[in-house]
Amino acid sequence: MMKIKKLSMIKQILISMVIGIIAGILLGENARSLKIIGDIFLRLIQMSVVILIMGAVIEAVGNLDTKDLGRLGIKMIFWFMFFTTIAATIGIGLGLLLKPGAGVLFEASGPVVEQPTQELSQIIVDFFPTNIINSMASGNMIQVIVFAVLFGTTLSTLREKNMTNMILDWVKDLNVVIINMISKIMVIAPIGIGALLAYTTGTMGIGVILPLMKFLIVFGIGTIIHLFISVIFTAIYCKTSPIRIARKLTNMTVMAFTTTSSAVTLPIKMKDSETKLGVSSRISNLVNPLAMTLNSNGLSMFLTLACITVAQIYKIEIDIPSIIKIVTLSTLACLGTVVVPGGGLVALAIVMPSIGLPLEGIVLISGIDWFSGMFRTVLNVDTDALISMLMAKDTKELNYDILNSD
Repeated sequence: MMKIKKLSMIKQILISMVIGIIAGILLGENARSLKIIGDIFLRLIQMSVVILIMGAVIEAVGNLDTKDLGRLGIKMIFWFMFFTTIAATIGIGLGLLLKPGAGVLFEASGPVVEQPTQELSQIIVDFFPTNIINSMASGNMIQVIVFAVLFGTTLSTLREKNMTNMILDWVKDLNVVIINMISKIMVIAPIGIGALLAYTTGTMGIGVILPLMKFLIVFGIGTIIHLFISVIFTAIYCKTSPIRIARKLTNMTVMAFTTTSSAVTLPIKMKDSETKLGVSSRISNLVNPLAMTLNSNGLSMFLTLACITVAQIYKIEIDIPSIIKIVTLSTLACLGTVVVPGGGLVALAIVMPSIGLPLEGIVLISGIDWFSGMFRTVLNVDTDALISMLMAKDTKELNYDILNSD
């Protein structure tokens, strides 16, 4: 028993993954009964994440001077667009080069209800909440962040007149409580993740991913290429070792891969950004929550590659204007997608009909959405952490003693 307690969280999760897959194979449909355990774990995390994001953003923005906020905001948007463009380009390039949809024959399992596509103007309007309580209850992260940024900006302005210090101190105390609560919840992560894997394997079966295994392989290759480029670029920019950076991303990478949720991984990402990558608390609290919603590199690559794959399956020609439209819509869909498991299919329902692809194609991708979500989340989470490093370097808030320590 003592040996089990000494295992690191990563080892516990990896062991639970293996046990979960084996249990799913052995139990088959009976593994459905285990889903409740995984669902409870995810809900415990998700109930805390909205408060965590709001509190972290309010604290980070509230501590900034007004001039700093504008300067940092421009830099953040630049890095978000930089890495998202790379991801979308890799997705398009690999899709056209390796043709994952060629030779795939898979009938839709049933009719798909077509969802109305959103106009660009409506997508932008939906960024702004009409009722922040409703936004928090529904988990609309973009609206929560918009409110938190405005609230934090107001605090920052009034703080200069010594009018809001008490409120800011209260927010800081709340953040400490929420982070500690999430740390306690994470103790049961191996159990929850193992149960979810058992359910997925038991109900879907290993064979369900075989028809689109090529898509998964190509997506995995794209993820590795993007991370390789991103880590090398960050290492050169920050003047450190890429191997050291890669090693210090391990914790959040494993958590992202196993939970397929950027929201669930957020606490570990924020902690490791500060304690392993040397990012200041100010930059970590500002960049990581915002990046979680606004910097969906994995989803961008997934959407572009999925659209190319579905077009190849249905033998639909994709020209240059269509490629440009795919990249543009994929970026917008990333901004409007909730950061929880399953968001990829919602984004596909926005993008595919807009470029003339049949919605039935979503059925093909849905069978492997959970598995592709592993790659999406890893790319999202790791790139977020790298951007926090770049931002810390730009603002001279990168602690090289922490970063270069083993």
